[in-house]
Amino acid sequence: MNLHNYLAILLVSTGLALIYFISPVADGEPAVTVNAPQLENSVTVSVSVDTLEWDRPRFDARMEEREQLVRTGIINQGIRDADVVEAMLQVPRHRFVAPAQQRQAYLNNPLPIGHGQTISQPYIVAYMAEMLEIEPGDKVLEIGTGSGYHAAVLSELTPHVFSIEIIEPLGRQAKELYEELGYNTIQTKIADGYYGWEEHAPFDKIIVTAASGHIPPPLIEQLKPGGIMAIPVGGPYQTQTLMKVTKREDGNVRTERLLPVRFVPMTGAAQD
Repeated sequence: MNLHNYLAILLVSTGLALIYFISPVADGEPAVTVNAPQLENSVTVSVSVDTLEWDRPRFDARMEEREQLVRTGIINQGIRDADVVEAMLQVPRHRFVAPAQQRQAYLNNPLPIGHGQTISQPYIVAYMAEMLEIEPGDKVLEIGTGSGYHAAVLSELTPHVFSIEIIEPLGRQAKELYEELGYNTIQTKIADGYYGWEEHAPFDKIIVTAASGHIPPPLIEQLKPGGIMAIPVGGPYQTQTLMKVTKREDGNVRTERLLPVRFVPMTGAAQD
């Protein structure tokens, strides 16, 4: 049985899968990719979702490893959004890790990638994408591009992804990798993500991939009424909590504490 059939049955009857949770550990700003091997059999497909169409690249290389990761590390840990599961299946994580970490690319854990950063645990990437409840056409802001992996997953769900990276080498390499792989709908910027991206605000969804001691007010301001933000809150040597921030139609904000995590700290103005 292939993964797509497995998923279809699973979504009809969740009793077919053992659902369990671990204490997730994820760091926030993903990897550097240098001289990664060329993929074979890559194609770009134009996908129509509710009349919205955009190009998304497809890759055959190491697909069996991705399928195994999705079965054991995504579905069996409780992720139920079929679009998120498909996104995790399609994005080639091995292209977003450092060469020294290629063999570990499809383990369900964060990996060191230089510049004091990591590529996040795949389960956390999927969990945060699912909690955002992204609809096709949503405008999504990501704070912390890193290697670009997380934004590539988001671009499977909507073509309107805007990603900011404060570390210039990471930002430049992610942009180059998007161009190489065909992730042409992702817009990137090298800047301090604490201040958001006012030019493209408001955003339906905001995702922060580094921990801050507080929720940055500019991000709350740039979140559209009815929008959702996912952000880890806490100091680098403290217990951090993944928070779901919902902005109500009247502008008031509701926060929910979801689970303990460990992310790298947000730098720049967040540390002032």
